[in-house]
Formats: sequence, structure tokens, C-alpha cells
Amino acid sequence: MSVKLDGNILVTGTNRGIGLQLVQQLAQKGGERAHIFACCREPEGTRAEELGQLSTQHPGKITIIKLDTSDEDSIRAAVQAVSRQIGAGGLNLLINNAAINRPASPAPLSTTGKKDMMEVYETNVVGPFVLTKMLLPLLQRAAQSGSPQKDDAGKMSCRRSAIINISTLISSIEKCPETFPVAQMYPYRTSKAALNMLTRCQAEDFKIHNILVTAIHPGWVRTEMGGEEAPLTGEESAVAMLSTMSSLSNKDSGMLVDWQGNTIPW
Repeated sequence: MSVKLDGNILVTGTNRGIGLQLVQQLAQKGGERAHIFACCREPEGTRAEELGQLSTQHPGKITIIKLDTSDEDSIRAAVQAVSRQIGAGGLNLLINNAAINRPASPAPLSTTGKKDMMEVYETNVVGPFVLTKMLLPLLQRAAQSGSPQKDDAGKMSCRRSAIINISTLISSIEKCPETFPVAQMYPYRTSKAALNMLTRCQAEDFKIHNILVTAIHPGWVRTEMGGEEAPLTGEESAVAMLSTMSSLSNKDSGMLVDWQGNTIPW
């Protein structure tokens, strides 16, 4: 990370893959005041064992929060738990990483049903929408409490108050002719395109509060979803994304960029 991310940071979908790597890198390389709220559906389950071990390795640095982004009651309970712990500090960075893909790749039209479309949309779009809406007062508090210098009064950054939505290259409508033959993935593609619009809308809505909102493509990563042929490891992606996040500013709000900071067309 070129500039260490600091303050209160909440990451969703942290029991595996990119989310787990983001938590690990933030815990190891984040600022001294960085505290990570690592959210996942089943903190006590076997799939969250690595996250639990990571929390033990960094005592006082990571708080594991139960959160199912498809369940509004679960979101509300998680926000209340985070609010109690943060107190007056506010939330400096929200990383909406949790996402699902249905049915299994390549998810062509012939195997995709209404249920697949609805489940993916609920988790990948509605979840970030509801979570961000509920966390907005904490993000506003962080934006206001930084006491920036006069020259930086309107400057946005991930160290002040920001929302990062993890998107994908295959959400790009312009690039669809290039990417579609490789992975059709109807529900995933359309949900992430909708997430991009959510990013754009929130960027416009929240700029009055100096809250940065950016969508980031993590690259093709070797995860459960990305498969073994992917060229990037989770660690490589997470390190690069966090470096990019640390350099984002007003000009990047409402944009879709890749893990290296390059702009991706809508």
C-alpha cells in the first residue's frame, strides 16, 4: 500500500478468497489505528476457520461480525453491532465484497432460471444497497470528524470516508463482445452491471458529504469462483487493490477501475 489505510474498515464476504486476503493485508500492512470489521455469514462455521485464526494472530485488530447480505434483519443486526463498537469514530471505509454466482460457470442461458437471477441480484446488488444505506450515518460521521485542513476540506479518500464496491470487468457493457464468449454468466454479469449503476448513483448522492464511491475490478483471481486457471493469486489482487484504494480521490468517485487503477469503460 503506497499510503496505509487507517481507521475503521468494514469488509463483507471475508471467510474466503479475496475478502479473506483483504482482511489479512489490512491487518498486516494497514495503519496503526486500522480496525477491521470482517463480516461473513457463518463466523462459527468450518468455512470461516481461517478468518478466526487470522483474528487470533492479530488480537484487537479484527472484529468478526455475522452478516448475511441477503437478509435485511442480519444486516441491521450487524450494523448495530458495528455502531456500538465504533462509537463516535465513524466508519472510514466500507468494502462491499460479498457476492455469489448462480448457476455454476459458464452459466449459459440454457441452464439459468429465474431463481438464479433473483438470488444473485439480491446478494450482489440489494445487499450492498441496504448495507450502505444503513451505514451511511457512520460514513458521514467519519467524513465530518477528520478535521481536514482548509485546503483539503472537499477532498475525498479511502482514509477519510469511502465505499468500494467490488465489481468485475465482465460487468462492462462496452466490453461484453470481448468477454461474453469466455464466460456467459448471465446473473453475475447483469448484477455487477447494476452494482456499477448503484456506485454511480451513490457517488452523485454522497458527494455532498465528501464520501468517495468507486467500483473496482479485482482481476481474474484464483478463487473458488475464479477457478484454477486465473493468473492472479488472492494476495496479489488484494495488495494491488488496497494500493489503488489508497490513491483514489475525487476524480475516481463514480468510476469503475481495475486493481491497478486503470479506468474500465461502462
